[in-house]
Amino acid sequence: MHRTFHYLVFEFAALLSGVLLLPCCHAQPTTQTPKMAGIAHVAFRVSDVSKARTFYKKLGYEEAFVLDQSGTPSEVFFKVNDRQFIELYPQRQPGQQVGFMHICFESNDLQGLHDFYVHRGLAPIAVRRAGAGNLLFTMEGPEKQNIEYTQYMPGSRHSNDRGQHLGPHRISQTIFAAGIAMQDPAAARTFYLDELAFTPTSPIEPNHFSLVVPGAASQQVEIMQKSSNTAFELFFSINDLRETAAQLKELQIPVEKHRRMLSITDPDGNRLIFVSSKTK
Repeated sequence: MHRTFHYLVFEFAALLSGVLLLPCCHAQPTTQTPKMAGIAHVAFRVSDVSKARTFYKKLGYEEAFVLDQSGTPSEVFFKVNDRQFIELYPQRQPGQQVGFMHICFESNDLQGLHDFYVHRGLAPIAVRRAGAGNLLFTMEGPEKQNIEYTQYMPGSRHSNDRGQHLGPHRISQTIFAAGIAMQDPAAARTFYLDELAFTPTSPIEPNHFSLVVPGAASQQVEIMQKSSNTAFELFFSINDLRETAAQLKELQIPVEKHRRMLSITDPDGNRLIFVSSKTK
């Protein structure tokens, strides 16, 4: 296990106590960074939708809704909390790459955020209404990586599901960080800092960085060196390490233990990391 775990014990512990998604501010001039609420969702392409569904349901997460094409699921939305989701996309053809697809950030002023990026010389696509009814725009990030931004709208599938599908036995109720592997982590860090206005923290190690989402101090993106065995990492906050470990054991899910952290893998090898907010 790499040194990410040892760093995060100290870097995130203070952030996790009573973690809440912060409210966004109103529209600001394009020269100021419109604040974001944090991570709205993380999307994975899965090799077997049935296995992925079983895995996340086992962790206590419920399906909020499904989008389909001609009766075949095209997106499955698992609910972490009212503002955070895990999206599963099926593998459409043999050999299509599975695993991490994109991360999506939430804003309450999506047009303002879009205009801010345009003002900085970036080229996000125009804000549009997405299939679930929310506003959305995307932008090409480092190494052709797609980055999404959304604004939850009244009447959307997400908004209409408020207060529902919040499984009482969810393994965690908050995503607080996502770890993305890059061929050139230093260049990706520069892009997130200089272009997207993220805030730096101390380097985790050479070519391994953690960056704070603008306006959401408890939400972070981690950029690491890509290698043949690098897995995408999704970080969740938990209150009690022993209780979560016991829950995973009862579910018969193999777990690695590291001080205030637990790590498991999904059916496609993505790593889910649970970080305790308690001081031992």
